[in-house]
Amino acid sequence: MNGLLHSTRRHFFSECGLGVGKIALAGLLARQSFAGDGQASLPAARALAPKPPHFPGKAKGVIQLFMAGAPSQLELFDHKPKLAEIEGKPLPAEIIGGQRYAFIRPDAAVLGPQFKFARHGQSGAELSEMLPHLAGVVDEIAIVRSCRTDQFNHAPAQIFANCGFAQPGRPSMGSWITYGLGCESEQLPAFVVMSTGAGISGGSANWSSGFLPSLYTGTRFRNSGDPILNVGRPAGADGRLTDDTLALVTNLNRSRLAADGDPEIATRIASYEMAHRLQTSAPELMDLSGETPETLALYGCNPAEASFARACLLARRLIERGVRFVTIYHEGWDGHSDVAGNVRGNSEKTDRASAALVADLRRRGMLDSTLVVWGGEFGRTPMVEASAVLGRSKGRDHHPNAYSMWLAGGGVRGGITHGSTDELGFHVAADEVHVHDLQATILHCLGLDHERLTFRHAGRDFRLTDVHGRVVNAILS
Repeated sequence: MNGLLHSTRRHFFSECGLGVGKIALAGLLARQSFAGDGQASLPAARALAPKPPHFPGKAKGVIQLFMAGAPSQLELFDHKPKLAEIEGKPLPAEIIGGQRYAFIRPDAAVLGPQFKFARHGQSGAELSEMLPHLAGVVDEIAIVRSCRTDQFNHAPAQIFANCGFAQPGRPSMGSWITYGLGCESEQLPAFVVMSTGAGISGGSANWSSGFLPSLYTGTRFRNSGDPILNVGRPAGADGRLTDDTLALVTNLNRSRLAADGDPEIATRIASYEMAHRLQTSAPELMDLSGETPETLALYGCNPAEASFARACLLARRLIERGVRFVTIYHEGWDGHSDVAGNVRGNSEKTDRASAALVADLRRRGMLDSTLVVWGGEFGRTPMVEASAVLGRSKGRDHHPNAYSMWLAGGGVRGGITHGSTDELGFHVAADEVHVHDLQATILHCLGLDHERLTFRHAGRDFRLTDVHGRVVNAILS
């Protein structure tokens, strides 16, 4: 009987070709249902059910606009006229100290700002001419000019920004938040990831659940067509056949669960049921025909084309439907050469939609309960990168010491600029915000205490912020 049961399950999982049996959903098909030392596992449906926060939080969901490759803060948010004055000269050695770089020498010459800056809004926030749309919502956002990270290469810095640790294997922020709060949607994954570029240096480690139960892993959505491959019903399989197939697979899984008591099987049952529900919910989510021409124009979105604008609109629709955490990776900000062209090109792709997302959330009454976070893994150097061998000129190298981000909604105070850097944009001069501080603040907006949100693994309690981090109360409303 056991052999027949295993054979039958294998047949339906891998050979029958009926869609449900071939669904491979990275975040939904949990490879294991629990992790940690002796922690009892909850059935998947209960594990993802909404949970109360540690205290009342203003945000219910998060949209993370991750600018992978690291935008140049000196061309966008942090105007430094002094750099123009000393362009072509090296920075004083005492300023650089022992800082290491990926592609330039410490005595590389200074490169001045490549764009004009102006003040906008009632707040008078200073922004680059490359951000004309963000200027229109500048009083809704908090600009943080004093960010700092511990990493200066892309993959470890991206993983550090998302997981609080520079090496793969730790849970991502979206996983921690889903673990802490659950999900308000039964039709869609709790944690969704999209990308609009050529590749992400840190890869899937950026949205992994690490040692948390794998049902908390982010689910990667495609930006066009079916969001998840093989979730659609195949030709020739009607609804009844699909329902009957799922029922049989579920009964087989339940028989094995009763025999083995392995909670992984309960997670698999819930995963396949979610996949079945996605056959209805996913097409409805991706169908933008119900959006008004005004909304599409606001984002600059052509529904038929994959773009950052389309991803931002989908992110709003996901949050609207109860998804807890959405990350959009826009890759391509790594301006080692022609930093001006890099910033111009990427700003043209992202500025309008980023600002539209804030404006759209506000007009729908969703901004107060949705936290939007925009930024990359580190900043760019005040010094120029130029290499005849590599064909590079007028670029900027990786700079972990100081960079800028912005946040909006979900308990963040709009119309402020927090922190500052020195006159050369090299070091934080006031109100430093470390990566762990940013993570602690995001959790706080959701009603989660970063010191209490823990998971026992390998004999000790882990948390997103490791043993560091403080809430940046100055940017909170």
